[in-house]
Amino acid sequence: MNTLADFQNTILTAAAIFVILSAALWFIVPLTSGLPWVPARAKRIRRALQLAELRPGETLYDLGAGDGRVLVAAAREFGARAVGIEISPIHCLTAILRAHLAGVGRQVSVRPGSFFHADLSGADVIYAYLTSRQAERLRPFLESQLRPGARVVTISAEIDGWQPEQIDRQELIFLYRMPPTPGSLASYLARDIPEAD
Repeated sequence: MNTLADFQNTILTAAAIFVILSAALWFIVPLTSGLPWVPARAKRIRRALQLAELRPGETLYDLGAGDGRVLVAAAREFGARAVGIEISPIHCLTAILRAHLAGVGRQVSVRPGSFFHADLSGADVIYAYLTSRQAERLRPFLESQLRPGARVVTISAEIDGWQPEQIDRQELIFLYRMPPTPGSLASYLARDIPEAD
């Protein structure tokens, strides 16, 4: 009887340690890499992918994939292949599980690590929810890796030095096409082109 109680206590202790470590990894790893994970609303994700004109058979890369909601939307709603780059091991597992539960596990892959060290050359569309500082740091990396015609869609942060092709002001989404047009948000706003619908 004492052995069973000891076994149960050991299992409960191991489970508690696992939960605490998982929670720590969930929050601490992203914080130490420069940005905590902030999920985007489904409406905003869908609008970003529409603005990027993501098509069936294309490949989308989500930089900082979090729980995989963008990957699932790209695969399920747009018929795209989706690749997530995510530094947090817990988020990687969550994204993979989410894709399988949504029935798009074969169209989705998740690569652990920093997107600043990833090979992005196979991307048709890059999706990134960034801070301004991260966008500035990412710019030369994207310029060196992406092929002509690839699209970059950013949430909340413009890429300084690039003129957006389109902007959704309500959702604060910026679309760029490679090679990017030199310029800025100000030069975009000075053009006489209507805002994205």
